[in-house]
Amino acid sequence: MAPEESVEASRLLQSFERRFLAARALRSFPWQSLEEKLRDSGPELLLDILQKTVKHPLCVKHPPSVKYTRCFLSELIRKHEAAHEEPLDELYEALAEILTAEEPTQCHRSYLLPSGDSVTLSESSAIISHGTTGLVTWNAALYLAEWAIENPAAFTHRTVLELGSGAGLTGLAICKMCHPRAYVFSDCHGLVLEQLRGNILLNGLLLESDATAPAQHPGHNTHNTESPRVTVAQLDWDIVTAPQLAAFQPDVIIAADVLYCPETVLSLVRVLQTLSACQKDRQAPDAYIAFTIRNPETCRLFTTELGKAGISWEAVPRHNQKLFPYEEHSEMEILKLML
Repeated sequence: MAPEESVEASRLLQSFERRFLAARALRSFPWQSLEEKLRDSGPELLLDILQKTVKHPLCVKHPPSVKYTRCFLSELIRKHEAAHEEPLDELYEALAEILTAEEPTQCHRSYLLPSGDSVTLSESSAIISHGTTGLVTWNAALYLAEWAIENPAAFTHRTVLELGSGAGLTGLAICKMCHPRAYVFSDCHGLVLEQLRGNILLNGLLLESDATAPAQHPGHNTHNTESPRVTVAQLDWDIVTAPQLAAFQPDVIIAADVLYCPETVLSLVRVLQTLSACQKDRQAPDAYIAFTIRNPETCRLFTTELGKAGISWEAVPRHNQKLFPYEEHSEMEILKLML
């Protein structure tokens, strides 16, 4: 294989690997590129794809949904049959194995990190279930995690408070790659918090007892100097008090994909304004809010309400490296707020 062909094959394998591990929609896979490569190659490429996807150690340990894997293998077999006359036993054996498997209520998504480590999430099979959107990972969480990995100094040796942590992707990536001193995951829904705690433990982080005042424990990090002190807090933006927010004493505040309706925007701005007011003699925390621009009116409402609250902001320049698979056409932005 020529060097340029080897590079193309490597990119194709990486694309399939990252998309499959993250259980992205099958239509997002580079099927056309695969078809073109299969016309000129033997079955080795398909065997490599099988090892990078269904047979990947992460998928074996933390499998995606059975239905998703079955559909993926069926499509892979169709591509092979269109390009080659001889059947590929390994593909049919993998499909036969998955056809006998039962579909669990929870499935897994995994995201590869530049360090060679990964973040694995247990998620609900439904997009929205039990009346909350916090049981899945949304695109802006991936986008914010990428930015954080490219800008680790914003988090290193600092206390981070995440508002609306959801499944936990952004925070877990920051904990593994950016070396914060302490990290507070927060959300308001009981089922989300339960799953969030499970994902933290799933990724090998030590979880301290639920707390509302992490700064009151100066002896944190005694268990592992490389690992941040991790806590989970139940935080309802509509009823949380100024003393409760003041107790966190964050150096950095982040949130991703929380601008999904006007009511939530108003509640978020109130929380940010309260956090700004309760700093007293402490340096104001940095705040980064990432969002997908689905409804421009909602985004405009957010910036308008920030202005009314006396909070200035600036758009964060787009980062360079795309580490995670998310929808290419999604328009996303990160605002840095001056609290």
